[in-house]
Amino acid sequence: MSQPFCALIVDDEDLYAQAIGREIGRQGISCDLAYNCREALRMVENRQYGVILLDHRLPDDDGIRIIPQLLAQQPGAALVMMTAYQTIPNAVRAIRHGAEDYIVKEASLAPILERVLELRRRAQLREQVHGTADVKCQGPLGRSNAMRLVLDQLNKVAVAKDTTLLLTGETGVGKEVACRYVHSLSRPTGSPFVVVDCLALPENLAESLLFGHERGAFTGAQELQTGAFEEARDGTVFLDEIGDMALGQGKLLRVLESRSFRRLGSSREIPLRARVVAATNQDLSALVQAGRFRQDLFQRLAVFPIHIPPLRERGDDILLLAEHFRVLYGERLNKPTEPFSTEVSQALAGYAYPGNVRELKNIIERAVILTESPRIELRHLPQRVLALGRKGPLPPACPLEVVTGVDSLVDVEVRMIRQAMNRAGNVRTEAARLLGISRYQLLRRMQKFGMQAEPGKSPDKNP
Repeated sequence: MSQPFCALIVDDEDLYAQAIGREIGRQGISCDLAYNCREALRMVENRQYGVILLDHRLPDDDGIRIIPQLLAQQPGAALVMMTAYQTIPNAVRAIRHGAEDYIVKEASLAPILERVLELRRRAQLREQVHGTADVKCQGPLGRSNAMRLVLDQLNKVAVAKDTTLLLTGETGVGKEVACRYVHSLSRPTGSPFVVVDCLALPENLAESLLFGHERGAFTGAQELQTGAFEEARDGTVFLDEIGDMALGQGKLLRVLESRSFRRLGSSREIPLRARVVAATNQDLSALVQAGRFRQDLFQRLAVFPIHIPPLRERGDDILLLAEHFRVLYGERLNKPTEPFSTEVSQALAGYAYPGNVRELKNIIERAVILTESPRIELRHLPQRVLALGRKGPLPPACPLEVVTGVDSLVDVEVRMIRQAMNRAGNVRTEAARLLGISRYQLLRRMQKFGMQAEPGKSPDKNP
């Protein structure tokens, strides 16, 4: 059974610490309170915490100084520094010592509560993976709103056993995984799942490969040959990349409408017992307008269309899938690994994944292979991922003017973000690169400060 998510609050202001504890407790999170460094170090020896909220100035020591000691006892915990002093050096020191983030103490406890709930959600993602990430898991993983809708549609269409399904989405989003999921729900156990790559169908053999042929049906046909529709029996025929099917569109339409087909060279009708699922990464409507795809076939395929969103639009699903693949390849390669650290999680979450789930899967497999210990580090990720999550000072290309004694930490951050966004033409990914943080970190800080794109400029399409 998994450990409950608990919080440790370390603050010498007892009323403030108790107020935080009450607010967090109302969310169903167990809290412990420590009023000095000595108590905090004793508590982390006896209980596992999901988050540690640590004050900067404590009566017996500097809170920042004990961060490494706390994290050594709590390797899976996220440590958030709380400070009443808005100074840049202290924030930098805390992050360098291993803090997840810093929060400036305010009259409202809402920012602290929001951060704790966010960290609990991330911990729950990891727990969900350990419950579903075994190698036998066939369904699409995801808890984002977009994927909840997809899963709901897949579950509903599975009940209609003969309904033709059209799956659309970019390359690598998991269309075949979705098809196999429907197949497992709606077809008899052990029934065939036949994949037809329409892009690779030879023009002169397309109909034979789909429908089969009789002996002597054409030159070289020396024996009877069954096609994909017949081989599938009562299972599923998956027509991958249907948009690239040049020949045979008319005959495919007839098969879908009559629910029967003929082998080449035969007049006998064979009933179609399999479900037909088509998939494409192209816009079939545009292909119809261009005269490259039949309108009637498009309408027949799109009886029940489902669009699978790209990974970059699925939020926390990135980390959920990353943890799933980490466990999966750890088992396959006999190299069990620890859950991703905060810095690795941020780098993974900040990348756009043009290759979608397939690319993420390859990235994690590579990382598991490269690591020589149970811990996956930033150096095990490809350079293209690190380019958006690299830490460090603001590059010279984005100069910053700070007036000592006048600028607060919040003022500095807001100015840095505005300068970076202006220089990047409001493209958030580029602005994050200029700032030396991940795109995820940039978006979170923009939301925190209520910042929007400058009027008259267009932000990138995937906020």
